[in-house]
Amino acid sequence: MVVTPVGPQAQGKPGAPSNMEQVISMLAQEYGVPDWQPRRDPVSELIYTILSQNTSDANSLRAYQRLEEAFGGWEAVARSSPTAIAKAIWLGGLARSKAPRIKQALQGIIKRRGSLDLSFLEALPLAEAKAWLRQLPGVGPKTAACVLLFSLGRPALPVDTHLYRLALRLGLLSKVSAEKAHQILEDMVPPGQVYQFHVNMVRHGRRICRAQRPHCPQCILREICPSWPQFWPGLVQEPR
Repeated sequence: MVVTPVGPQAQGKPGAPSNMEQVISMLAQEYGVPDWQPRRDPVSELIYTILSQNTSDANSLRAYQRLEEAFGGWEAVARSSPTAIAKAIWLGGLARSKAPRIKQALQGIIKRRGSLDLSFLEALPLAEAKAWLRQLPGVGPKTAACVLLFSLGRPALPVDTHLYRLALRLGLLSKVSAEKAHQILEDMVPPGQVYQFHVNMVRHGRRICRAQRPHCPQCILREICPSWPQFWPGLVQEPR
């Protein structure tokens, strides 16, 4: 499998803003540079990502495992009823809405490709690969990016709630929708650092830059963050 886009040999995009470069560098100092490894095959990653929508990682993983155990393969899931799928994924939450999305997405792949194989997406231009996935029912920019990045190593940037919140606070984004933020931020990050940027931003959002009461005194990014005074107006010591 070719994974050059997320490897150290990938070339950066010209004109990346200096503050983005600082963010990537400072987060790497704090959290290191994660090594990309394929998480699942593309179809499995698609199913997992649909299950992960609006629920915790623990619940989505349990629902994914139950679905695999109940049907034994995605072809069987595609042939099954939404009711049976919902029963298998119930503990993951929103089963009644996710079950038909899963079935429709699988059927959409079979209809367009003849089988449940998405490996061809690795060879398509990135924009075409995203567009192909987004034609499937229930697949938006985040789900498409997750499949491409985590399964195939393509430099597509998923923008989850943590990454979106941090980008706004750091001034990397203006007040745009989360959907528009995907392409805006992806265009700012060198392709070889997309995976690193995503993973470290999520880590930082979970540990430090939380939605409520962020831990600004411990933040590695505070010296370049314009937002911390609104959360810690009495904080006057020098950034660490």
